[in-house]
Amino acid sequence: MSVIYPRRQRQLESLLKKLGLSAKSPLKWELLDLALTHPSISESANYEQLEFVGDAVVRLVAALVLWEDFHHQRVGDFAAIRSVLVSDRVLAQLASYYGLELHLLVAGSAYGDKAGQETRLADAFEAVLGALYLSTNNLDLIRPWLDPHFKQLATEISLDPAKQNYKAALQEWTQGQYKTLPEYRVTQLASPQHNQERFIAEVWLHDQKLGSGKGRSIKAAEQAAAKVAFLAIESPQKP
Repeated sequence: MSVIYPRRQRQLESLLKKLGLSAKSPLKWELLDLALTHPSISESANYEQLEFVGDAVVRLVAALVLWEDFHHQRVGDFAAIRSVLVSDRVLAQLASYYGLELHLLVAGSAYGDKAGQETRLADAFEAVLGALYLSTNNLDLIRPWLDPHFKQLATEISLDPAKQNYKAALQEWTQGQYKTLPEYRVTQLASPQHNQERFIAEVWLHDQKLGSGKGRSIKAAEQAAAKVAFLAIESPQKP
């Protein structure tokens, strides 16, 4: 069991307070400490195994929220909405909302990798969920603060015709119309500015460019390009 020093203990208690949980909660503090330790700090004592557990936990919470509050949706919509709720983009946003980056122990080399920040935060968020779950073997320390986020996001996603997955929506459209897949062409900026998008993606269908977009990762840039293309396709169809 790792030793948690007073300063670190105060940091963990601060995070717990942000989650709306009491410092007297039945929490295994050493697990929360581990959940906020990046592999660059230690090859063996890091958040990777807790992240594995947390991945299952976040999918379960998302499924329960959909089952309880969105039971009118089709199963296919459940899957589409949940895929967004548990995406790195959403989990990283939630991690930032609760200030996880302030408590995440990361070595200098990894800390300087701005392109990998979204993945780091999403992984740490899942690891925290894993630590909270394993502390009680139930969802009592998770659902009170995570459910409201998922309910709000699920409502927004359900109103979006593309379910916020524009690559999948565009692919479905091109297959339905032309029996083919769109092509993505991605280039990387030679020297991007600090915290700036590093990749530019263009989406093509046959010899026509449907849209372009930027992102900090290839996946984000492709989604941005697909969104431009999908919205352009949808607009003429609206009355």
